[in-house]
Amino acid sequence: MTDKRSLQYVDPIREPRHLDAPRRDVRGWVLLAATMLLPGSVQSVFRARRARIPLVITLVTWLVILGAIIIVLIRRQFLFTVATNPFVLVFVLLLLVVAGVNWVVCLFDTIRRVRVHTLSPRVRTRFLAAAAVAVLVVTGGTAYGSIMVNSQRGLMSDLFAGGLGERPVDGRYNILLLGSDAGKGREGIRPDSITLVSVDAKSGAAVMIGLPRNMQNVPFDDDSPLASHYPNGFDCGDECLLNAVYQQGEEHADEYPDDVTPGVEAMKEAVGGVTGLEVQYHAMIDLQGFEDLIDAMGGITVVSEKRVPISSAIDPSTGQHGPVKGWIEPGEQHLDGYHALWFARSREFASDYERMTRQRCVQDAMVRQLDPATLLLRFQDIAKAAPEVVTTDIPQVQVDRFVDLALQTRSAGTTSLNLTPPEVNPTHPDFVEVQQLVSDTIETSSQDAEAAAPQSAGSVSLWAAPAGGEATDAGDGEGSDPDAESICSVP
Repeated sequence: MTDKRSLQYVDPIREPRHLDAPRRDVRGWVLLAATMLLPGSVQSVFRARRARIPLVITLVTWLVILGAIIIVLIRRQFLFTVATNPFVLVFVLLLLVVAGVNWVVCLFDTIRRVRVHTLSPRVRTRFLAAAAVAVLVVTGGTAYGSIMVNSQRGLMSDLFAGGLGERPVDGRYNILLLGSDAGKGREGIRPDSITLVSVDAKSGAAVMIGLPRNMQNVPFDDDSPLASHYPNGFDCGDECLLNAVYQQGEEHADEYPDDVTPGVEAMKEAVGGVTGLEVQYHAMIDLQGFEDLIDAMGGITVVSEKRVPISSAIDPSTGQHGPVKGWIEPGEQHLDGYHALWFARSREFASDYERMTRQRCVQDAMVRQLDPATLLLRFQDIAKAAPEVVTTDIPQVQVDRFVDLALQTRSAGTTSLNLTPPEVNPTHPDFVEVQQLVSDTIETSSQDAEAAAPQSAGSVSLWAAPAGGEATDAGDGEGSDPDAESICSVP
């Protein structure tokens, strides 16, 4: 039978007193490395009290991570589900905190069991430095990761709606993007930028349909409450423009369900009447508030081909801007939120169609330049600003699907169609021709997506139209907005 003295020699890990200095040094590094790779393993070797708990936590964590990787390899959308579903994010947050705390506790316990005083003087200093770095990395990583995950969970909960999602209509998701001009000195909301995004639910091929805010006589869906008030379309005169429909919805709020925003629903119904498409969702950007979002991103870069004026404040008595107090000069410009807002909305010396192009330029720049590095470094500011800038009725349960579609769109391509002159006369539009133009464009987009090679890249994502030359028109294959590049572009 082995006595205690012999046990000290056959088990040097638990009892290093009879080891020489080099072996004690090696033992210390081995124990530290084991804890870094598999927290709880050292405690199990030492048969510490309740040693199985930290090891079980570690094994469960690794099993969850491995299982998630396997599922992602089989079905990419699962990754987006993890990143966007608030309930899954709560589980991830709890797992991260428990695993991180377990790791730190195991590190401190391992350092104690190494018996640092038994290490050689030279190795002792290095070991303590390495141990301190390990503790700081694990502690800091756990804290930063927890903050990021919690911010993401808050962003998903604050920004997106609850409830169940809707199925695609005729194989497509149709999402209305509105840029509102609500702000100081303005009463009510008047959408300043109106774009319908129609996305093929299978291929991701997208059609961006730009509608001018001054389009007149717009029809409403048959089941719209406003259809009974305007059976021949919104035809009450020159003031009855497409962007005035929002206020009509608010004025007839009692005729809409309680769980919707009447103005938004009215805009959906009007855009649906114009294009012949059923609009399922919307996203509205507050053009006044997006200053904070662009500042949170660190600004955007655009190439302006024209001087864009920055006017003085609006004179309440005339409703007109005061004299020009500055300019955004031609050429490549890096714009902060204030200047980006002026670039998107400046009216003087420009037509509505030019403003539409500049607004799309800004949207495009925001999407293209929100790269992973920017997102990681500025995520807290972006997450804080986004709910104040964007409102949407897209439900949380479908966000992962739309993120996946956005990536598919990059490969399938984006077609841009503007319902503006010369194709469409906004003052006296022929909506039968408009709907046929929309239908032809969608059909061409779908055919092109099927014929395109998988490696051919499209333009951007669901949230922004191309700035110019990448857009195509269903009618003749030429750019639907040939003057876009002469106004602005995104480098």
